[in-house]
Amino acid sequence: MAKEIFMPKLSSTMQVGTLLQWFKEEGDPVEVGEPLFEIMTDKINIEVESYEEGILLKRYFEEDDEVPINHVVGYIGDEGEEVPDSPPGESGVSSKPAAVEPTEPPEQQQAEAESPGQPSEQPEKVRATPAARRIARDNDVRLTEIEGSGPKGRIHQADVEKFAATATATASRSVTPLAEKVASAQGVDLQDVTGSGPRGKVYRADVEKAKQPATASQAAPAKRVKMSGIRKAVADRMLHSKTTAPHVTLNSEIDMAEAVALRKQLLDPIEKQTGYRISYTEIILKAVAHALKRHPNINISLEGNEIVHHASINIGLAVALEDGLMVPVIRDADQKGLAELTIACKTAGQAAKGNKLKPDQLSGGTFTISNLGMYAVDTFNPVINQPESAILGIGRINEKPVGVEGQIVLRPMMGVGLSFDHRVIDGAPAAAFLTELKSLLEHPFELLI
Repeated sequence: MAKEIFMPKLSSTMQVGTLLQWFKEEGDPVEVGEPLFEIMTDKINIEVESYEEGILLKRYFEEDDEVPINHVVGYIGDEGEEVPDSPPGESGVSSKPAAVEPTEPPEQQQAEAESPGQPSEQPEKVRATPAARRIARDNDVRLTEIEGSGPKGRIHQADVEKFAATATATASRSVTPLAEKVASAQGVDLQDVTGSGPRGKVYRADVEKAKQPATASQAAPAKRVKMSGIRKAVADRMLHSKTTAPHVTLNSEIDMAEAVALRKQLLDPIEKQTGYRISYTEIILKAVAHALKRHPNINISLEGNEIVHHASINIGLAVALEDGLMVPVIRDADQKGLAELTIACKTAGQAAKGNKLKPDQLSGGTFTISNLGMYAVDTFNPVINQPESAILGIGRINEKPVGVEGQIVLRPMMGVGLSFDHRVIDGAPAAAFLTELKSLLEHPFELLI
């Protein structure tokens, strides 16, 4: 009996997965443990392995398709087994595609209606020989577009080859039949049309757009990119945080002269021990862990109507990516020395930028640090990374004139911003924590005791 392949749920916040690529074609043999496809969740990219062995009988979704969790993406079974021609929807729930309320503009809906994975109405089962199906796969041909010459319209290999040859002669790239018809009727050269579909596939909307006359005053069209994957996850989480938690931000400046001196002394010994150069991030993270240990009323979360006082100090470190950010968690940060923190922070940052983080490395945080000190940013008000209740934003270290013992001198000053959830943390405890952090960084040798 054919076995379902479904979109797994890899985190508590995951609702959909974006299919990045398939590693197997329909008809390929699959073994247990072999990677089947790669997906992008709201946090990471990960390869999904097969739990069954057999033949990959069906793939319902292609690259860049967003698939809800637990929905069937394909089938594995014995060669020749029959499986549904359209996605059955959620695993084990229904054999009909789940109804989705359209949210895209009419033009986009039309383009999707012409797309192979988004039929506008349920087609009947296509009758075709195995050889015809194989040739259709190899030539990227939809069997529903071919008229079969066999009994009861069964499609043979010759039918597919004839259709493919005709398509190749009439178009140099993938074009939907409706787009081809509209182009012919309106006199549009398909070579001049930019396709918006997968691998440049041309839809009717693309032809109609190309037909519009250009004017000298017409501005170049804006590039539109659908917000998905990590970018959409970040957007949703930030919106939820700002609209549910009343943010208050306290700003302060910290004299980093002693911290700068400490880092210089530790550079060589820590690099010899770990192979990494200690940065200010690790020193700040160590100070934050100490301050949280002395002020446990900041190391909390709000879950429903309960305030959770965390026993562990797990600090998230925001890492900027090309299309968003990830927050790997440094667990038990208060129990690690500066050498251990240097290894943990450097390896976590590398894994985040290489999309190699595992789900458990992105969960369990109790406080977050967002460091923009490498940019020309003095201070900023960061958004809380829920379900945590506080986050520290770090600006650059910049020499400024300050008063020291009655004299004006230049000192390396660092701006910080502590944002906290005013539902569970009041201003005085937050100010006490920030004052403690300032004291630790201005006297950092305490961190070595």
